Amino acid sequence: MSEEPRSGCAINAAVEAFGDRWTLLVLRDVMFGNRRHFRELQTLSDEGIASNILSSRLKRLVATGLLTRDDAGPGQRATYSLTEDAIDLVPALVALGSWGLRHRPTSPELRARAELLEAGGPLLWRDFMDELRETHLGIPRPRTRRRPASERLEAAYTEAVAEAAGGGDRSVSERSAVTRA
Repeated sequence: MSEEPRSGCAINAAVEAFGDRWTLLVLRDVMFGNRRHFRELQTLSDEGIASNILSSRLKRLVATGLLTRDDAGPGQRATYSLTEDAIDLVPALVALGSWGLRHRPTSPELRARAELLEAGGPLLWRDFMDELRETHLGIPRPRTRRRPASERLEAAYTEAVAEAAGGGDRSVSERSAVTRA
C-alpha cells in the first residue's frame, strides 16, 4: 500500500496490514483451509463473511503484499496465493490460536488444529510453511520422513469432528499421538 503508516511502531505496522478480524480470518482460511477462490472463501467461511467484505479484504491483502491474485481469463475463477510475507505469519497465527485456546471458548473440532500446532512447535510450523511455499510459491519443499504437516492437521480436525459426533473428547496429547509422523 502506498499510504504512510500512522507511526513507526512495529505493532502498528502489522495491525495496519492485517489488523481487522475479517482480514485475519481470510488469511487463516487461505493458509490453513487451502481456500484459494472467492466462492470457496465465502461459502466455506465458518463465520459467514459477506461478499462485499470478502472482496474488500482480498483487495487489501493483495495491495499489502500478503496475497497475489492471478489474472483469471473470462469465465475462470481467480486464484489467490500467499506470498512469503504471509507465510512468515504462521508462527504469529499459531500464537493467536494458542492464546484463543487458553482464554476463549472454542469448539473441539475447530480447536484441534490449533492444539496440534501448539503441541508440534516450531518443527511442525516449519514443515507447514515449507508446504505452503510449495503450494503457493512453487518452491519444492525439503523431503523428510515426517508425515506432511497438512495431513497431520487434517487428521486432527477429522478425528475431532468424528469425536464430537460420537460424544468423545480426547485430549491433545491423545490426539497428537494419532496424528504424529
